[in-house]
Amino acid sequence: MSGSEGGGIAILGAGALGRLWAACLPPAAAGFVPRNPSALSSFRLHYHFQDSSGRQHTVTRPWLTTLADAELLLVTTKAGDTLEALNQIIGRIPESCPIVLFQNGLGSQQAVAARWPARPVLAASTTEAANRPEPDQVVHAARGHTWIGALTEPATGLVPNIIRQLSPSGLDVRGEDRILERLWGKLAINAGINPFTALLDCPNGEILESPLFLDSIQALCEELANLIAAEGLPPHSPRELRDDIERVARNTASNTSSMRGDVQNGRATEIDFINGYVANRSRELGLSAPVNQMLTERVKQLVPHPSH
Repeated sequence: MSGSEGGGIAILGAGALGRLWAACLPPAAAGFVPRNPSALSSFRLHYHFQDSSGRQHTVTRPWLTTLADAELLLVTTKAGDTLEALNQIIGRIPESCPIVLFQNGLGSQQAVAARWPARPVLAASTTEAANRPEPDQVVHAARGHTWIGALTEPATGLVPNIIRQLSPSGLDVRGEDRILERLWGKLAINAGINPFTALLDCPNGEILESPLFLDSIQALCEELANLIAAEGLPPHSPRELRDDIERVARNTASNTSSMRGDVQNGRATEIDFINGYVANRSRELGLSAPVNQMLTERVKQLVPHPSH
């Protein structure tokens, strides 16, 4: 696939996760989507990639200047950028092209599905860990799993074919009929880990001994449990949620969360789509979520945030 053709798999979002997928897929299968093709200084993107075994190699992938033949679009932008980024390019992709959203938290996925209900829109929840220690370097820090499920009616039945398209990556991709439940499960874990790592500027495991975490986590899990029940999802007790959060923090003890990485690099975080989403959605349903609100406000003080 060359920059002038544009068949195969198009990736919107050239951050760590987008570059991970591009590096793992065959060179001819994937390329990146520029939001502004006329601004490209080069038709190819080059970066260094360290795979999960520690092997390093250079990756070169095209910037796709046309998308008329795109068969699959992976959207790996930050949650706050997703709607605008898609709006800039959606007129260039075929109406039949499945759109798979990889955003953290919740809120951005529903906004895309509501904006384009006639498009095949799907959501992905992934535990693949990738980071960018340098602008031109991506590290696959830990292997995980990716679950994909339909959000809009036109996406129904497309998951098996999407899994086939992504299988050459060697990454573990699975179908999920209840993708919103899966996203809620990941949201709960992110809400209990990411803001603490950002506020304490520490890797995931160190939050478990911190007074801020120990003083807040029980109430945070109660707020999450109340909201999950109010949403009509299978209930989770605060104890179950806390056990899940602490297990993941231990299992990823040396990892830097994406939120901590954003703060370190002076980038806006995804707090509005994690703890901020919990606080806002709780308010809409007549519940209170003061701990999630407090964490949202404190993280926003670390880095200037655009209003959504």
